[in-house]
Amino acid sequence: MVSILKSLGKTVHLSFVLTLLLFIGLFYLGGNWAFDQLFWSWFFRYLHVLNGIMWIGLLWYLNFVQIPSMPKIPDEQKPAIGKVIAPAVLFWFRWAALGTIITGLIVAILNGYAHEAMTLGIGNGGGKNTAIGIGMWLGIIMAYNVWFIIWPNQKKALGIVESDPEQKAKSAKIAMLTSRVNTLLSFPMLLSMVMAQNLY
Repeated sequence: MVSILKSLGKTVHLSFVLTLLLFIGLFYLGGNWAFDQLFWSWFFRYLHVLNGIMWIGLLWYLNFVQIPSMPKIPDEQKPAIGKVIAPAVLFWFRWAALGTIITGLIVAILNGYAHEAMTLGIGNGGGKNTAIGIGMWLGIIMAYNVWFIIWPNQKKALGIVESDPEQKAKSAKIAMLTSRVNTLLSFPMLLSMVMAQNLY
């Protein structure tokens, strides 16, 4: 067991095996083995939650841990963050953002509320559609920020794309402030999502 836990790849593979066994036990043995609309809705919601945890978890890691810790790190150690850790974080961060949006839209389409949610429930009773719609729009804005503001600026700030020192500093500030905007939006986004599922 220790050898499995020493390897992230082996740990994740074992987690998937355990998840599959639990799924079979809960779903198949319950007599509901059918690849119907309910199954696909559940399946994509599960993927939506997995992606969302990765995305928001990394957003909060960046804002609550990495960014505040950078001034405390000695200058000679900072290249390890910029050249190794930050690029890895940003890889998972941006793809989890995209995965969250895509799977969320699939869930909305499968459950028949995509149009109502995207129009914030205006003209169709509001309530749940308004709540989920606010969450969806906040998530889309945040994902846009990740792909079209944070990532392009981080590439310059980290030296992945050539830029002069002045541009690097400016890009780092823009990326940090946009990341803070996403942190600002993350709490109301999550509130809207949870309210839509549990209060209506």
